[in-house]
Amino acid sequence: MSAEIVNGLLNTEVINSSKIPVEHLDYDYIQKCTDVGYLEKILKVLRSGEEGIYPHLIDFCEKHVEKLNPRSRALRKDKPVASAASLPKDEWSQISEELESWETEMRAGEVQLKQLPLFGDEENVPPIRGSNCSVQSTSASGVKKNKNKAPCPRGYKDWDKFDVEKECAKVDEVVTNDSARTVISHSHPKIKTNLHTSVLTEQEKVVLANREKDKGNEAFKTGDYEEALAYYSRSLSILPTVAAYNNRAQAEIKLQNWHKALSDCQKVLELEPANAKGLLRRATVQKHLGNLQLAVDDVNAVLHIEPHNEIAKKLLNELSKKMAERVPEKPAKRQKMLIEEIEEEEEEKEHEARDGAVDSSSRQRAGGESCAAAATGEERGDMGNAQKKPHGRGDGGGGGRGGCSADKYTVTPPKGEEGARKGLANGNSAAHQAEKADRERAEQSKVNLDAPAGNLPPRLARLKNEGNHLFKNGQFGDAIGKYSQAIDGYTEAGVDSPEDLCILYSNRAACYLKDGNSSDCITDCTKSLELQPFSLKPLLRRAMAYESLERYRNAYVDYKTVLQIDIGIQAAHDSVNRITRMLIEQDGPEWREKLPEIPMVPLSAQQHRREEPPSAEEAQARAERATQEAARKAEARFTLFKSDGNEFVKKGRYEEAVGKYSECLKLKPNECAIYTNRALCFVKLDRFAEAKQDCDAALALEPENKKAFYRRALANKGLKDYLACSTDLQEVLRLDSSVAEAERELQEVTELLRQSLAAAASPGKARRSVPITEVDDTEEAATKKQDTTTEQNHVDQAKSIAITQPANAYEFGQALSVARSHDDTAACAELLRLVAPETLPSYVSTYLDGHTLAFIMQALDDHLLDKEPGLVYQHLNHLHTAERFSMLLMLLDKDKRRQMTQLFEHLSAVESEDFSQNDVQNLANKYI
Repeated sequence: MSAEIVNGLLNTEVINSSKIPVEHLDYDYIQKCTDVGYLEKILKVLRSGEEGIYPHLIDFCEKHVEKLNPRSRALRKDKPVASAASLPKDEWSQISEELESWETEMRAGEVQLKQLPLFGDEENVPPIRGSNCSVQSTSASGVKKNKNKAPCPRGYKDWDKFDVEKECAKVDEVVTNDSARTVISHSHPKIKTNLHTSVLTEQEKVVLANREKDKGNEAFKTGDYEEALAYYSRSLSILPTVAAYNNRAQAEIKLQNWHKALSDCQKVLELEPANAKGLLRRATVQKHLGNLQLAVDDVNAVLHIEPHNEIAKKLLNELSKKMAERVPEKPAKRQKMLIEEIEEEEEEKEHEARDGAVDSSSRQRAGGESCAAAATGEERGDMGNAQKKPHGRGDGGGGGRGGCSADKYTVTPPKGEEGARKGLANGNSAAHQAEKADRERAEQSKVNLDAPAGNLPPRLARLKNEGNHLFKNGQFGDAIGKYSQAIDGYTEAGVDSPEDLCILYSNRAACYLKDGNSSDCITDCTKSLELQPFSLKPLLRRAMAYESLERYRNAYVDYKTVLQIDIGIQAAHDSVNRITRMLIEQDGPEWREKLPEIPMVPLSAQQHRREEPPSAEEAQARAERATQEAARKAEARFTLFKSDGNEFVKKGRYEEAVGKYSECLKLKPNECAIYTNRALCFVKLDRFAEAKQDCDAALALEPENKKAFYRRALANKGLKDYLACSTDLQEVLRLDSSVAEAERELQEVTELLRQSLAAAASPGKARRSVPITEVDDTEEAATKKQDTTTEQNHVDQAKSIAITQPANAYEFGQALSVARSHDDTAACAELLRLVAPETLPSYVSTYLDGHTLAFIMQALDDHLLDKEPGLVYQHLNHLHTAERFSMLLMLLDKDKRRQMTQLFEHLSAVESEDFSQNDVQNLANKYI
């Protein structure tokens, strides 16, 4: 047999055994090991402190386990329980006052309940859930108490006269009469489903509704779905909530009342559209009703919210199989496409955590598993832990969530009991003892007892290694002897290595602690700390020894010193909390004044402050995780805003829908569907210019988007630009000739375009006859000259536009449209001169597009810059605050940007008291 095979068998034997060799508590071994289960055992040993406390090695092991199995149970950590020591004084006093007031109210209520009669004169006791038996009250049973009952015998003579058989007969008669009081009712008691709550306050309604819902949860867990249904209905009659509707829908599903369950699911989604439980239960109902496609849509929505939902995945597989079994229908030859007013909703986001009967039972099961895992955990015993280990919170989740708790530390039994158990376990047969001896020899052969130990000489290093090996095997008395020999040899050899002597004292203190000799443990720990102040292991062992001797004040000081050195030691946190409670009970509220002085640990000795900065790879990984988390949150918000916008559109609330779609564009400015949806809302609100601008943005992202063309056509129709409307409708029909709405709109717009052209062609005045007279050449020339002058005056009059100061945005828009239609930049400049700069954004926001912005820039550059540069600067300083200005800048072409750059270059060359070149440069950064 080769050496590799022998080593493999030995490693397999070590892995299968419950004991972890100390050689495996090493960086190289942990890095090479790929067995997750064995790494979890190593991590458990490291955390327990059996071989000492090594925070960096624990972190390294946790990272390696996380790399191999990110969902390992060993990576779960509990948060420490809050206590009086961890909370501010004001907050703790508030909590104490609330608890005292609650206790007073409970006691007063208990006194009132005791004063009330238990049952009425003719009222029956309510039946036990799940049975149909009811017990009558004592007053209705007809049995009268015997008031003249003879006293019990007190002396020997009285006992001689006592008739035992007669008394037994009386007892049997009473039992027979009492058993006749039980009344069997075969009818199930009916529970009222409607409660009158008009006289209750809102807070009382909330409390009462939750109480009825909890009763329904209890009935659901016992399988009594009808009773659960009744209690859920009572809760809803008091106060309709999402959780109650969800739970009642689940009860209806259990009773196979599909239509009622569907109604409850619809109400859940009306109250909260992104409720995953409501979607999943509606999918279940749709599946049983045969609506497979609707069920698939709901399941896909659930998986979008919760990608790892196993129930949704299983249901989706079942639906896929059922849909595959169905015969597919033949598609129609001609299929018309209708342009909807709003896109289909995407999957909705969940806002409510899981609650209700089913979730509580699942949490109870999860808690049970964790408790079982905690109960089967390995018992801890190590070189640094006290014989009397503290009790802390369970790893499996205690308190209210799991339904049970497990102690974080187990109490090591006394030496005699432990030896007895070992004798029972190992001394049953000689073969077992021989096997154990062989295993110990094999382990000892693997341990290098001559390995160097710090600066100790070889003889002392061997004694130390032998002591470590004996300690690991539980032979604490022999280990004490080896450590004592090493300490005595250290003194004789004259070695100058305080660190090594500190370790020897600390190790011998650990043996004393395991052996129950707490006094000698304290002595050795004190000597170790004199050599190396603020050493972590001696402090922790001395604190445990103090605690075992019930010297709680000294133990508290050492534990607090340990936490100053390394705040991440959970055992020290738990011990401080436990000892704090004991000191409060022992010394009262002034317990802190009786404590010894807690030493201040220097920064150089604080391990948690000496953490190395993360490496470049770790920093990059953290940045990537932060980016992914931000993207995930942005995607969730985007989905929520879009869903809310779609709902508002369905309800006709277009203003609110515009707000939601605007929030979506802040998160994703390149989402084409949001532009088309908001354009629809603008069309409904008769804000046609803004609708056209959104359609332009959508077409810039998707040049062949039919919805964008169609909705821009509607916007152009509202703006009475029938020619552009006709062009867009023709583009829609080119992309899809089956769009009936586009055909109808095109016919209507064509007719409107003809009417507008005919109106423009007609002069609007009746013709009049012009007399023709014969004249000579001179008179004819004079007449021609006069006609030419008149015609020129008419042209000049047409070109000169009368500009007055606008009173509102409408008048400003009309004047700007006239100036732009005649390409009269002088008129535009005159209009801008009459308008106050601060009102320009509100005036121009409705009419602002790329061409209008370029026209305004040209007017400012050609006519106002030379005469009033300060006014030009003021207009530019306010113009960029107009609505949608930032989005408009994204759509400008190169020519318009060049024109804008030229204006700022001319403005920066002008010297003015109103602004400086830096002001112009800062302003230009907002435009260019």
